[in-house]
Amino acid sequence: MFRTALKRFQNKWKSYRHRFVPWLVLNLGKNERTLRQVTERSKDKLVPDEEVSQSLLKLFRVLLRTDITQHGEALGLNHETHYPRKARNKEEKYGGRPVGGLDAMLQSMGFCLERRPSTLPFAGTGVFVTRGFVPKGTTVAMYPGTVYQVYEPIFFQSIRNPFVFRCIDGVLIDGNDKGISKIVYKSCSGRDRLGPFMLSDTSWLTTDPHNQLAVGQYVNNCSNDRSANVCYQEYDVPNAFPLELRRYLPNVNYSHDTQRPVRCVVLVSLRDIRAGEELFSNYYTIVH
Repeated sequence: MFRTALKRFQNKWKSYRHRFVPWLVLNLGKNERTLRQVTERSKDKLVPDEEVSQSLLKLFRVLLRTDITQHGEALGLNHETHYPRKARNKEEKYGGRPVGGLDAMLQSMGFCLERRPSTLPFAGTGVFVTRGFVPKGTTVAMYPGTVYQVYEPIFFQSIRNPFVFRCIDGVLIDGNDKGISKIVYKSCSGRDRLGPFMLSDTSWLTTDPHNQLAVGQYVNNCSNDRSANVCYQEYDVPNAFPLELRRYLPNVNYSHDTQRPVRCVVLVSLRDIRAGEELFSNYYTIVH
């Protein structure tokens, strides 16, 4: 019985240790590939913020067209203003079929992501490119969750939580989709509603996120055998980001502060990635 419990603990630790900061510090120099990537990749952003914004807007506009077509009045959005005839003609050209989350991703970005059991032992869930092709330098995923400033409380949310992501400046993103973390996110998201407009997305808390990019918390750490094909990059949502499209952002500030932009972390492809490949990041490397 003791051996069974010990083995269960060891398997759990193998999955969790790459997100445990003291372990990262002690083992940083042991992985030559990781150390080289930290040196080479942490200096500048791989993709300008403007390009990240354009990638997100491209997907979100397709999602908005679909939502307005299906239940525009419930969203409080004007059909002609937000979904003009030109866009409807384009959809009719392709048969007028409603576009789901995966279809929207494939149509707008050229690839699809899905969560599946990881190919790494003891790693649990992973993220795979299941359709299409991801070119190098593409915004391939987002790290969802509640955003905490360095002075804001996160103690209870962090207990046994392997999904707390730390940015370079100390800002934390809690990407856990269960328990108290889920309750906190839904509360903050509901609080920030502006009239008929939602300012963040809660569907990433389910098994079928509307914004299919919002699976970055399930991307596993690379190893000596499997190098990273994506890296993290900080991205603050600009003030000019369209109000009606913010409903698809999978991040929300813990505190209600309209002066502070919402911090997001995106995952950017380090090389071309083909269908069937699992995404691997590097938990040591964050591009500021």
